[in-house]
Amino acid sequence: MAASRGTSSAAERVGYISRIESFSACHRLHSVHLSDEENKTLYGKCNNPNGHGHNYKVEVTVRGKIDAVTGMVINLTDLKKCIEDVIVVPLDHKNLDKDVPYFANVVSTTENVAIYIWDNMVKALPPNLLYEIKIYETDKNVVVYRGE
Repeated sequence: MAASRGTSSAAERVGYISRIESFSACHRLHSVHLSDEENKTLYGKCNNPNGHGHNYKVEVTVRGKIDAVTGMVINLTDLKKCIEDVIVVPLDHKNLDKDVPYFANVVSTTENVAIYIWDNMVKALPPNLLYEIKIYETDKNVVVYRGE
């Protein structure tokens, strides 16, 4: 007789849950460790002294055991609140370089924005739940960071 595939299986199931949020911000790619000429050569038009903006799309993915009682990895209301507190409030409609202290001495590349979001989301979520931060800077430029 074939093994049952019912819900009473003792095996724990793991799920991945993603939530997408958008924010708009401006920045200037400029490293204090490089000369003005080196910055212009390296970052090109993204080194414009007046900056430039993006409509970022961020996908936050968590990974965890699907609770046998609730049927959830995380309550999406809780995930939404974490994203609001960690991403939207500090970053939306801000100048990343001037309004977010983290970027005072860190170049505001999308890679570094992903690290900033990861470092703050990992503090806001239950331990070992955050799996991935994916940021769409444009339709063609995407950065993925997994805390490595």
